[in-house]
Amino acid sequence: MKQDYTFLIGGEAGQGLQTIGAVLAKALARQGLHIFAYQDYHSRVRGGHNFYQVRAASFPVGSHLDEVTMLVALDEETIKIHGHRVGEGGVVLYDSEEMPSQEGLANSLPVPLKELGKTYGGQGVMGNSAAAGAVWQLLGGEPAALDETLRDTFSGKGDKVAEANVKAARGGMEYAKKHFQSTCPCRLERLLSPPRMLLTGNDAVALGALAAGCQFIGAYPMSPASSVFTTMGRQVGRLPLVFEQAEDEISAIHMALGAAFAGVRSMVATSGGGFALMVEGLSLAGCSETPLVLFLGQRPGPATGLATRTEQGDLLFALHAGHGEFPRAVLAPGNAGEAFWLTVKAFNLAEKYQVPVFVLSDQYLADAAYTVEPFGLDRVLVDRGEILAEKEFGPGYRRHRLTESGISPRAFPGRGEGTVATSGNEHDEEGYPTEKADLRRKMTEKRLGKARFLAAAIAPPSFYGPQNPQKVLLTWGSGLGACREAAEHLNAGGEKVGVVHMTELWPFPAADVELALAGAEEVIAVEMNATGQLGRLLRQETGIKPKAAILKYDGRAMNGAYVVKELARGGVNPW
Repeated sequence: MKQDYTFLIGGEAGQGLQTIGAVLAKALARQGLHIFAYQDYHSRVRGGHNFYQVRAASFPVGSHLDEVTMLVALDEETIKIHGHRVGEGGVVLYDSEEMPSQEGLANSLPVPLKELGKTYGGQGVMGNSAAAGAVWQLLGGEPAALDETLRDTFSGKGDKVAEANVKAARGGMEYAKKHFQSTCPCRLERLLSPPRMLLTGNDAVALGALAAGCQFIGAYPMSPASSVFTTMGRQVGRLPLVFEQAEDEISAIHMALGAAFAGVRSMVATSGGGFALMVEGLSLAGCSETPLVLFLGQRPGPATGLATRTEQGDLLFALHAGHGEFPRAVLAPGNAGEAFWLTVKAFNLAEKYQVPVFVLSDQYLADAAYTVEPFGLDRVLVDRGEILAEKEFGPGYRRHRLTESGISPRAFPGRGEGTVATSGNEHDEEGYPTEKADLRRKMTEKRLGKARFLAAAIAPPSFYGPQNPQKVLLTWGSGLGACREAAEHLNAGGEKVGVVHMTELWPFPAADVELALAGAEEVIAVEMNATGQLGRLLRQETGIKPKAAILKYDGRAMNGAYVVKELARGGVNPW
């Protein structure tokens, strides 16, 4: 039986809706279903309408749906905003202690959540778990699966708290069983499938960095990047990792550069506003040929913009940031699985070619949770590039020795008899400042020459869909899920639509992109920005101009239905 259900939990910040959503997502994943879950929240601790949406399906999913199967309303505002999204036969479960009766609403089910939380769990706040239990009963889920998930979720607060939440959930189940005889449109059918992990995009980046051997991360808190370094920071003491929450972003990047110069794999995590402060440090990395991974979680700008919303507005910023000319790489995962593996690759590229490498994400991908297959750490390869052995590192060492590839073997201070010197000034082969014209020319050519070899390490875009499509949706990063779903819908209706998805954007793989687009009658750029940045880059690097663009820049993510609707309208031309 095909299963594809969407659960939306809405309320104010501070009501615990994220807990309900996360518990349901984990429990549904344990039933063998594929999960895509994301949260929409205001930039405030309490108040403001927030919601958490969970999509559970019997097939892989990578974006959200507009239609909701079950709406869980913790306040009346949720029904006002999302009530129209409940599909035919859908259910609205609401907190009867927080709002007036909703009897006029079809399939509305009142539940006294605080009372249940207090009666069964001992505290009204455990009404969240009672809500999860009521939902689970309506779905026909196995009680033991929800019990196990709740114990895992609250294990950090002790056995007493965990068991109280289990009891509260059982109370919610009993209440739903006793009072609601109506048939819920979604009934769970457990799937026999291998265990999968449920990870957010940021979880996957953090795990990828740790698997790749990152030993230093510098950061200053800024959404949506913060959970990358908080996740990694929890491993300090268990792994050889230093986490430094610096006083500002300028300090964070320079600390990371110092750690990398000393020989450890290093990274920074930030958002657009924070990266704006790091740009001078980026140029220092380029001049000193110090490898560094930069996680850049995009959100709408300019300035503070929408601090907790999503956008893909920093692609060209990442490509062109920094004064002077020096090579870099830009990678942009499309889901949690790609986030893990591209983060591993970012560290290898940074060290092998001694350049800064971006992992470009956005709030939608950063906070969304995906079910992914176990990564298999035996597949993680660490390539640190050319590093001199201690016995080879003696007097006369030239940190910036001119080579045909532009890559000079690295050595680290204190690990041999030689001296390691570099500078943010133009320098000679030994790393000391110089103003000689011939050396300036040679060093510029040395650094830029690495781009040719770096380009060879960039993977081609992925293609999805029928051969010789009439239309190709060209997208990057988190646009993958929406475009694939749109293409599947259109192809089922008799059209021929393909998707070209780019995860490795710079150096731009021009020949591979031209090959992927060959034969398509129309190329449509699909992006979450206002100016069609990938479309501009495509025209700059290949001469191909997309026929139109489908753009979204209101801070909310696009999905397949949005792409289909805008495609029918013909898109826009921002170029």
